[in-house]
Amino acid sequence: MPRAHRVAVLAIDGVYPFELGMPSRILGAAEGLYEVLTCSVDGRPVRTSSDFTIAVEHGPELLSTADTVVIAPFAPPSDDAEPIVPELPEPIADAFRRIRPGTRLVSICTGAFVLAAAGLLDGRPATTHWQAAEPFRRLFPKVDLNPDVLFVDDGDVLTSAGAASGVDLFVHLLRTDHGSEIANRVARRCVVPPWRDGGQAQYIESPVPRTTQDGTAAARQWALAHLHEPLALADLAEHARMSLRTFARRFTDEVGTSPGRWITQQRLARARHLLESSDLPIDEIAGEVGFATGTSLRQHLHTAIGVSPMAYRRTFRAMRA
Repeated sequence: MPRAHRVAVLAIDGVYPFELGMPSRILGAAEGLYEVLTCSVDGRPVRTSSDFTIAVEHGPELLSTADTVVIAPFAPPSDDAEPIVPELPEPIADAFRRIRPGTRLVSICTGAFVLAAAGLLDGRPATTHWQAAEPFRRLFPKVDLNPDVLFVDDGDVLTSAGAASGVDLFVHLLRTDHGSEIANRVARRCVVPPWRDGGQAQYIESPVPRTTQDGTAAARQWALAHLHEPLALADLAEHARMSLRTFARRFTDEVGTSPGRWITQQRLARARHLLESSDLPIDEIAGEVGFATGTSLRQHLHTAIGVSPMAYRRTFRAMRA
């Protein structure tokens, strides 16, 4: 049996208990493919953001043995304090020196402040909780921050937004490492969605729109059952019994993106599933998911994830082999 991929989760004082448990809960449900261990910067118990302290089994030496290091998020010492200063406190910096070159780095929420303070996000895309975007930009202007997404995958460094977006990121890691079949199985086991549409925009504080009896949910369900057909905005608005203008505004309020972009995302998600799970030709997959031609599917997939359908299929078939 090959050695399980070792994930070291670094807990810093003020750690949020919910997010601290995410790597073990999600990756640990993947049938022995990952070994998830928790450590602190000095091996001593860690104060949480709640009313209890946790004891960890490992000190910073664990970081030197990890294939992936996760920086769990933490609360600042006071409401008006920054999550971390522009330079790492020495205990954290000393722990970081133990991480081997080439180790995959992952942060949840304010964990991105640690990666940025270590200089590991300079010139790279990243995200963090939308409420922390302004101080993050002020402290780390060299980082290409995008506070509108749930997570950013930049290869060997991945960052996620607040709280539950960490779940999205770890399901994404499963899909990247082992394919959709395992990721979907773990998602079902943990009762979480295998993929969430939209970004942080749908969670940013804004005036709550007045709701109708059904909103746009029924129209979205109807669209998912008819992705193979041409779908005009007027069709969805009619199904929701709203005017075009009201439907477009309500849809964006509820989902965080426009109807047209959402439909494209759904078509691409279904196309990716078919590329991974079937031998259907590209043109046939395009028709199954509602793209007019195989060329249209190729263009949309390349725009979304930077690869062709054939390259995507080869990658995920190899992961399952």
